[in-house]
Amino acid sequence: MGKLSEAGKRYGELAKTLHNTKMVRPTHPKVLLAMKRAMKKYGPTQPAGYAINAVAVPNEPAIIDELGTLTHKEVHERTNQIAHGLAAHGVGADSRVAILCRNHRGFIESFVATLKVGADGLLLNTAFAGPQLVQVIEDQNADAVIMDEEYVALLDGALQDRPVFIAWQDSDAPSFATLDDLREGRSTEEPPAPERTGRTIILTSGTTGKPKGAARAEPRGLKSLLAVVSTIPYRRGDRMLVAAPLFHAWGFSNFSANLTFRGTTILRRRFDPEDTLRTIEREQVDMMTVVPVMLQRLLDLPEETRRKYNVSSLSSVCASGSALQGELATEFMDEFGDVLYNVYGSTEVAWATIAGPEDMRAAPGTAGKAPTGTELKIVDDQGIELPRGETGQIFVKHDMIFEGYTGGEKRNAMADMAGTGDLGHLDENDRLFIDGRIDEMIVSGGENVYPIEVEDVIARHDAVHETAVIGVDDEQFGERLKAFVVKHSDHDVDEASIKSHVKQHLANFKVPREVVFLKELPRNATGKILKRDLREHDNGSAKPASDDGANEQPVGATDSTE
Repeated sequence: MGKLSEAGKRYGELAKTLHNTKMVRPTHPKVLLAMKRAMKKYGPTQPAGYAINAVAVPNEPAIIDELGTLTHKEVHERTNQIAHGLAAHGVGADSRVAILCRNHRGFIESFVATLKVGADGLLLNTAFAGPQLVQVIEDQNADAVIMDEEYVALLDGALQDRPVFIAWQDSDAPSFATLDDLREGRSTEEPPAPERTGRTIILTSGTTGKPKGAARAEPRGLKSLLAVVSTIPYRRGDRMLVAAPLFHAWGFSNFSANLTFRGTTILRRRFDPEDTLRTIEREQVDMMTVVPVMLQRLLDLPEETRRKYNVSSLSSVCASGSALQGELATEFMDEFGDVLYNVYGSTEVAWATIAGPEDMRAAPGTAGKAPTGTELKIVDDQGIELPRGETGQIFVKHDMIFEGYTGGEKRNAMADMAGTGDLGHLDENDRLFIDGRIDEMIVSGGENVYPIEVEDVIARHDAVHETAVIGVDDEQFGERLKAFVVKHSDHDVDEASIKSHVKQHLANFKVPREVVFLKELPRNATGKILKRDLREHDNGSAKPASDDGANEQPVGATDSTE
């Protein structure tokens, strides 16, 4: 009886959620037939989504980018043509296609066409350096490459002996065939059913080591859909601006969810804060997906610039990909309204917890609660579950946990749960707080220190724009804390002030022994701070902090929002 009641409760929640998202409505028999056919042919994948939408909402806009608008029917037919072209070049069920594109139609069309022939889609990070990209392509055994023309020089060492196609061209005569060339003269009819369902391979960020390919399982049933939409207000037909990189699990999953809800995906190749506000007003954007550093860049705009644009259409802004500090979340909601949602997860586990506006107002800095259908545990080194308030490793279980690394590397797993690689604790309301990476914990003088705790305190200083804390070798204490600080342009602060501020809020052993002021922090394409670059900086040219800011210096910073 208990199992039946629990199952009934889940189905009741699902029905309520689907009603709220406007997905429950009368469906024409031809659409039902298209759904049955597409799911049988492609499974619950993006090719099925466009095949269904080409029948259900053929003339509704599917993609809007700098090149204009494509309807759902047009995307379906264009990807059919590209799929035929790929098959003609030997790409099929045993193939793996590397996709190196910014946010534009070419990314989506390349990926969908790849899955239509049963090949795996390997999503490459556009912020990787050339040698790193070449290594990934070789390590992951890519059989073909689809890329933006700007990356040709970077990949010169990996473009021999495999088909190469240009998704976005910058010159009048690119050195390789374009997607339009691949489409030319091809049938718009669907290719034959693939021999297997192609997989999505998303790379780990590589911030703590060599990037690994994580193969994502396809969703089973509607439980995974319920998990996300029960907390984040996705709605049928929404106009979604995907500002987060599509190659990253966060941007990619939101594009996929929006496709399920027959929405319009709005893309810009590079993130520009003012252009983002302009796009929201012009396209009447309902929902925007970002990485946290983009929120900061929007807030950094002069007030008169922000006031120029009417963004009242925006009902939700969803952030993920790196830590969202409580101070930033509060400041953003004070400016744009309580529309912010924060999703905590990883490439390996997809999502773990979700924080809505109420959570972040009540408990700034929280990563939220585990949504419906998601199991979350905090455990010690022996795998024993810890009580609320105690810090331990974070493990997650739901339908979308990754299948494993494509290179066969050992994954961080416990029974049927996967680890995020982070340490955290739960409060009395089961809200999760992230205490730091497992491999970033600092032991100073026998005391455990989590950098994120110190970073949050420093970030609350009025003069501080952003900060990062690392552990460096120390002969006396084993390790000591070192803080890197970026000041607000209109404020001044010295090392003593930062140390005093931390000492007012934390124990003495958590006060950084050194403070270095930088012009910017090095970040990857999803906004994560590259602490390995800071460690390299520490081993090289770091200078003592001074009061006059003379030691401010860049550290190989990456424009994470390009």
